[in-house]
Amino acid sequence: MKQEETPRTSLPENAYRELKPGETYQPVMPASSTPKEVTPYSVTMGVVMAVIFSAAAAYLGLRVGQVFEAAIPIAIIAVGMGSVLGKKNMLGQNVIIQSIGASSGVIVAGAIFTLPALYILGLDAAFWQVFLSSLFGGLLGIVLLIPFRKYFVKEMHGKYPFPEATATTEVLVSGEKGGNQAKLLAVAGLIGGVYDFVVGTFGLWTDAVSTRICTWGQIAADKFKVVFGLNTSAAVLGLGYIIGLKYALIITAGSCLVWFVIVPVVGSLAGAMDPAALASLLGVTNEKLLADPSALLSAENLYTFIGKPIGIGGIAMAGIIGIVRQSKIIRQAVGLAVSEFGGGKTAVAATERTQRDIPMKRILSILIATLICVFVFFHFGLLDNWLQSVTAILIVFIIAFLFTTVAANAIAIVGSNPVSGMTLMTLILSSLVLVSVGLNGTTGMTAALIIGGVVCTALSMAGGFITDLKIGYWLGTTPKKQEAWKFLGTFVSAATVAGVMIVLNKSYGFVGEGALVAPQANAMAAVIQPLMTGGQTPWMLYFCGAALALVLTAIGVPALAFALGMFIPMNLNAPLVVGGLIAWFVSNRSKDAALNKARLDRGTLIASGFIAGGALMGVVSAILKFANVDWFLSDWASSNAAEWLGLVMYLVLIGYFSWHTLRARKEE
Repeated sequence: MKQEETPRTSLPENAYRELKPGETYQPVMPASSTPKEVTPYSVTMGVVMAVIFSAAAAYLGLRVGQVFEAAIPIAIIAVGMGSVLGKKNMLGQNVIIQSIGASSGVIVAGAIFTLPALYILGLDAAFWQVFLSSLFGGLLGIVLLIPFRKYFVKEMHGKYPFPEATATTEVLVSGEKGGNQAKLLAVAGLIGGVYDFVVGTFGLWTDAVSTRICTWGQIAADKFKVVFGLNTSAAVLGLGYIIGLKYALIITAGSCLVWFVIVPVVGSLAGAMDPAALASLLGVTNEKLLADPSALLSAENLYTFIGKPIGIGGIAMAGIIGIVRQSKIIRQAVGLAVSEFGGGKTAVAATERTQRDIPMKRILSILIATLICVFVFFHFGLLDNWLQSVTAILIVFIIAFLFTTVAANAIAIVGSNPVSGMTLMTLILSSLVLVSVGLNGTTGMTAALIIGGVVCTALSMAGGFITDLKIGYWLGTTPKKQEAWKFLGTFVSAATVAGVMIVLNKSYGFVGEGALVAPQANAMAAVIQPLMTGGQTPWMLYFCGAALALVLTAIGVPALAFALGMFIPMNLNAPLVVGGLIAWFVSNRSKDAALNKARLDRGTLIASGFIAGGALMGVVSAILKFANVDWFLSDWASSNAAEWLGLVMYLVLIGYFSWHTLRARKEE
C-alpha cells in the first residue's frame, strides 16, 4: 500500500535541541513516506534560481563587497511560486529547488574572493580559467563533504545552532503549513525587508552606528584608538537571536580583544616606536607611513593591519585543532570509502530513505575523476612543469580535504564561513611551497591565485552544502537526491559567475577610478604579491593568533568562534549579542517552561523572517544597482543625524521584536 505523501506541517518538538537518551528524531516527512522531490518543475526552478542569484550575487559582491546568502530568498520564492501555481505538498520539491539554486551564493563567494586579484595584479583571466576553477572547486566541496553528512546533521543533532539552516527551514515549513505561522513569518519578513531596504536603497538612516557619533567618542577614537561599532540591520539582529547568547558572546569577545585591547595598545605605543619598525609591523613602506601617519594609524586601519592577521592566524590554528580533534571522524570516513571501494558492501537497500547517500564507491570515483581533471587543468592551462603540477594538485587536495570539516563546523556554529581567512592561509602556504619548487613572479601569482580559487570554492561549497543537508535532515528529504542534483547547480553557477565576472571586468575594471571594490580579492592580492615577488609578510602576527588559539583551546574556549570574532569586524559581531540577549530574555521571563519554549519558538520564526526579508531585499537592491537606479541620499546618509536616527530605529526594531515574541501562547 502506498504511503501517505502529505507531510506534517510543523517541526518536531526536538528539532533544535539535543536528544535525550533513547530519543530519536522523526522528520517532518517520515522515512516511510514517498514525497515528490525531483521533478521537471523542481529542477527547472532550481536552475533558474541558480542563474539569477549567481548573477546578482556576483555583481553585488564585486560592487560593494557583500555576498548575500541565497538559500533563504530562494526558499521564499519557491514557496511563493508554489502557492501562486496552486501546487500542493511541495515541501520535498522546494528543498530540491533551494538546494540547486543555493549553489549560486557559495560558488560566487569562492570565485570573487580570489580570482579578481588576477586583474588587480595586472594579470589576465580567461573565461575558461574562472569557470573551471569554480566548477572543480565546487565539485571537490560536494564530494569531500558527503562522507561527513551523518556526523554533522545526525550525530551532532541539537549541538550546533545552524542559524541559516534554521531560518530557511522555518520558511519552508511555514510556507507549507500556511495559517498563523506563515502570516507571522510573512509579517516579520516584510518588516525586516522594508527596514533593510530603506537603509540600503534610500539611506534614510545608517546601517551602522559607532561611538564616533559623539564628541567623546571621536576623541576616544583619535586619541586612544577605541571605537565601538554596531550594525543596525534587521537580518543581523535575527541571526544573533538564532545563534544564541553563548556563541554570540564568544564571537564578540574576540572582537573586544582586538578593538579594546590590541588596537589601543598598539596605537599608544606607535608614537614611541622607530618609524622603520612600525612600518614593518604594519606591513607598509616607510614612505606610506610618513606620508599620512595619523590616517594610517586610525583605529580602523590598525584593526586591518594588526587585528585581522592575528585573526587569520587564530582561524588557521583553530582549523588545525579541529582537524586533530576530528581525526577519528576523518579516519572513519576514509575507512568507509576504502572498504566500500574495495568491494565491501553496506546494506544500502536496508538504509532508510532519509539517511541514504550517494554510494561511497561512486563518490570516490567522482573525486578521482575531478582530481585528474584539476591536474590536467593545472598542467596544461597554467604550468608546464610536472613537479609544479603535482605539487599544485597535492596542495589543493590536502588543504581542501582537511579544512572541509572546519568550514562545515563554522557554518554550523555561526552561519558564517571564514572561507576568506582560510583561503588567505592557503595562498600563503601554497605560495611558499610553489616558490620552493621554483615557481615565482607573475606565473607564480597566477598559479597560486587559481589554486586559491579552487580551494576557496571547495571550502565555500562544503560550508554551504552542509546547510542544505541539515535542512533536508530536519524536513525528511532524501540526501542522495540533494547530493546528485547539487552537481547541476554547481555547473550552472560556475558558468554564470565566470561570464558575469568577465563582463564586469570589461565594464568597470578592478583598478582605477570607478572600479569595482572587491575587498577580499584586494586582500588576497596584497598577501600574495610580496610572497611571490619578495616583500614583508606579517608572520609574527599570524603566530600570535595561532598561539592565542592554542591557549583558548587549553582553557576550554571555542577557538574558532573567538578567532572569527577577531577577523570579522566588530560592528557585525556586536549585534549578535543583542539578538542573543533577546533570545535569553524572552525564554527566561516566565517560570512556566512551556511558555518560555513557546516564546523562544515564536522568536525563532520572527528572527527567520528578519533574515529572510533582509536577504530578499538584498536581491532587489542588487537589481536596482545593476539597472543604475540611484535613490541613495548620500549627503543625508553621511550625516550625524542619519546615524542617530539609525540608533533610534534600531531600538524600535528591538522593542518590536521583544514585544511580539512575548505575545506567544503555550497552545500555539
